[in-house]
Amino acid sequence: MLGCLFGALLPAQKAPEPFSPSNYVNKFLPSWIRVGGENRTRFEGYSGLGFAPNQSDGYWLSRSRLSVMLLPKPWLHIYGEGQDSRAIGKQPGQPPYENVWDIHQAYVELGDMKKGRLAMLVGRQELNFGDNRVIGAVNWTNANRTFDVVRGMVRLGDNRLEVFAASVVVNVNDTWDHHQQGNNIHGIYAELPKLIPHVNIQPYVLWRLQPRVKNEAGVVANLNEKIPGVRIALDLPRGLDAKVEMTREFGTLGSDRVQAWLGHWELGRTWKKWPLKPRLWGEYNFMSGDANAKDGIRGTYDPLYPTVHDKYGFADQFGGRNMKNVRWGAEMKLPRSVAGVLELNDWRLASPVDGIYTSQGAVIARSITGKAGTHVGNEVDFITTWKMFGPVQAGAGIGYILPGEFLKNTTAGKHYLYPYIMFTYKL
Repeated sequence: MLGCLFGALLPAQKAPEPFSPSNYVNKFLPSWIRVGGENRTRFEGYSGLGFAPNQSDGYWLSRSRLSVMLLPKPWLHIYGEGQDSRAIGKQPGQPPYENVWDIHQAYVELGDMKKGRLAMLVGRQELNFGDNRVIGAVNWTNANRTFDVVRGMVRLGDNRLEVFAASVVVNVNDTWDHHQQGNNIHGIYAELPKLIPHVNIQPYVLWRLQPRVKNEAGVVANLNEKIPGVRIALDLPRGLDAKVEMTREFGTLGSDRVQAWLGHWELGRTWKKWPLKPRLWGEYNFMSGDANAKDGIRGTYDPLYPTVHDKYGFADQFGGRNMKNVRWGAEMKLPRSVAGVLELNDWRLASPVDGIYTSQGAVIARSITGKAGTHVGNEVDFITTWKMFGPVQAGAGIGYILPGEFLKNTTAGKHYLYPYIMFTYKL
């Protein structure tokens, strides 16, 4: 009894960190030097690429990261991270699959961007805003996205305002990566988590400048695009949650006018007291398309720099342009640190005379007359993750796309299959 009493009075013992090579090395380093790393390996394959027959492949992806953080002062952080991305069995080995040893991140941070009241960051870094629907790092990709950026942040209580100027880094294998001169995005992003109880409001304004883009007349011109938007996340009673994001695009591309928009609406419910904590959710996504390819109005939504993975289907065959997407799913936490997710997708064209696009912006198929139908197809996905032990995590899944009327009329209509298995080890 006395042992229990004294045990209750003593401060709680911090759980020991799981073993990893970097945790072990950090024990012997000065407190102002921290090292880290990660290795991720994934086998994936596909059949039916481009919804054509005899288009299949299988390959092994490996991504290794090594990092060092210097903290000479509490308000000064210097961070560097190298990344080695390789694609074994895939030819040609090029980004986003392969980019052999390059600088992934390298920046100087004054203050603390995550917790401080004032902070500034200059250098190369991943950018992630909201749920990455507009700007994100695409961590699923083997050689993922970074930006050369200048960021400033001010925090007042729980409210946060950030101003940034950035240029996306162009991944090129076998040479040092660099951003494209003149391809810039500037932004103001705010986060107001307690302005309204249980509602997180995130308004933003972005300004994109991109050189050498063809307009509807085929003339190479400069894109000048303004993008106001807002993301709202609601924590509702009875385990309900909801998210809304809407973005408007306007500006010019030479003589063309830009008029496009995105909308995202999501509703879910989690049964937190049930054994497996099941969650059901559904969402609707709309990305505008172009109604006339020769009217001088650019109506196809420009998705900027999103994390496309698992936004419109886990197989990642479609990007956020000219699409109506209904998506719903169920997820639960299984025994032994296993989680499972089942997802279903339905896609339709927003404009029947515009095309369906890849996540990189290439046109998969288009019907100039608009008579090929609007139903693109359906996808079913099953994904699992398993926290095996300590720093090791595994995952596996499969995505299957069944072409609809539009793809059957504009392509060979072959089904698409995407299986994978993945392991991640925190070094």
